[in-house]
Amino acid sequence: MKNHRNRIVSLTALSGILLVSVAVYSRTQEPTEPVIVQAASADLARRAVEGVGGAVTHELSIIRAVGAELTSHQRGAIARMSEVRTYDDRPVETSSDDSDSDSDQESDSSHSGSGTSSVELVYAADTSFQDTTVPTVIDAAAQHKLGTLGRGVTVAVVDSGISPNGSGWPWIQRNTMREPRILVTYDAIRGTSTTRIRDSNGHGTHVVSVIASSRKSNNAEPRTYNGIAPDVDLVIVKAFDSEGRGRYLDVIRGIDFVVANRQRYGIRVLNLSLGAVPQSFYWDDPLNQAVMVAWQAGIVVVVSAGNWGPDPMTVGVPGNVPYVITVGAASDAVTSDPADDFLTSFSGAGPTFEGFVKPEVVAPGGHVLAQIDPWSRLAQAFLSWLSGDSYFYMSGTSQAAAVVSGTVALMLDADPGLSPDEVKCRLMDSARPAVDAQGELAYSIFQQGAGIVNATDALASTALGCANRGLDIELDLTGAQHYQGRANIDADGNYYVSGLDGYLWSGGYLWSDGFAWNDGFAWNDGFAWNDGFAWNDGFAWNDAFLWNDGLTQTMTVGDWVEQE
Repeated sequence: MKNHRNRIVSLTALSGILLVSVAVYSRTQEPTEPVIVQAASADLARRAVEGVGGAVTHELSIIRAVGAELTSHQRGAIARMSEVRTYDDRPVETSSDDSDSDSDQESDSSHSGSGTSSVELVYAADTSFQDTTVPTVIDAAAQHKLGTLGRGVTVAVVDSGISPNGSGWPWIQRNTMREPRILVTYDAIRGTSTTRIRDSNGHGTHVVSVIASSRKSNNAEPRTYNGIAPDVDLVIVKAFDSEGRGRYLDVIRGIDFVVANRQRYGIRVLNLSLGAVPQSFYWDDPLNQAVMVAWQAGIVVVVSAGNWGPDPMTVGVPGNVPYVITVGAASDAVTSDPADDFLTSFSGAGPTFEGFVKPEVVAPGGHVLAQIDPWSRLAQAFLSWLSGDSYFYMSGTSQAAAVVSGTVALMLDADPGLSPDEVKCRLMDSARPAVDAQGELAYSIFQQGAGIVNATDALASTALGCANRGLDIELDLTGAQHYQGRANIDADGNYYVSGLDGYLWSGGYLWSDGFAWNDGFAWNDGFAWNDGFAWNDGFAWNDAFLWNDGLTQTMTVGDWVEQE
């Protein structure tokens, strides 16, 4: 019996060795892919990955998930587990037009710094003082003169990093008092805090410069500044490579870092000048889930609408999250006259797939001058857009979002007690919609939302309770309830807003009824896009990217309804 039992033990051990060998062989032979694995907790997600022999790459506690490298067989095994879900690790783009050559712009010679063919010549030729015009356009310059500069507010920027410290970059690295103001830099690609992150792409530096440059403008005293909020503190998160490419895993890990350290660094604003094409309902997207947690945690999240416009339903992820402030882009027509400003052709437009009006506001995003490293990829690729030693013209909803992030910082400097919902309400309440000579809307609310931001009016607004009404973010995050907006479509494929008598105005261009067009309703709770005009079968999400069976939501792209 003893020998027989030993033989059984030996066979069992051998069987285990063979199984392990097969598993190891399978892992080495079958290619892996990056995957987001979500469960009731990040620890359970980790155990699910390790249980099938996968490798954990990212800790994503913010959405109760981990990132992992899995074979198709391993992912299939996890998919069969109860209460565990997997998502593709999708690409994310920065929301700027690299070439700045959109049809909204004039020719290069009308506004390039020198048109020279090398960075060395451009750099050496810089003898002029560089002024940016955006703070004046949105009336932030008036707040600078009053001493409202964003002091005491920390803005986190998830992007391609920031140019290194040095004599050429004091206006980004330091505030108006020449005090260091970068509190921490975090590399979300590697998952490590670091004292130095180089922005080899250039996009992140440009965005930060729009928000926070402390370089004085060349005007009479009291001086104003090139950045919207020149005294803010900064948390810099790198999630994009030298080509401006990012992915869900790194961006979510960057947001996780921001939320986890919000109290330590006093983070009140999160700028996300990035986006991806929606592939699911807003609540079923892992990047959106991370953004919603940030908003719930008390951080004002400002997101670019994306550069896939001007057609309807072109707002990207995470701009399609109903809670956040989504920003479209306006252009200055390469003049200083605000009367000829217009909405850029690339700016993403609503409604969202769930019927919410987006963007909430628009801001200058065409022909924006800000700092960039002249040796970065963007500067080297588009030399004619360099101006002087380190300034660069760039267009995109990225720049528009940066303008709004700076404006929000000014609002929080003036009134630190404002909640994210209150900031959003006052920003919309004070926006100025574009109208024609007859006083009618020049653009649909699906294109411009409440209109272009104005910093002075935003700080003066006392509006309350006009944003995110009817929405409960806690229920949304737990899955107990989801929401839809008022947008509808008629028999001819035209979009409109249900329950309103046209686009009514009152009180000096204030939207009537406190922005009722932005209210939310419980999903499938008696408001399933009434009158029988539910989104129809002309616009299916790509089946290859569907994350959940039975979630295909379709729509026919129709014409704009600018007035009713």
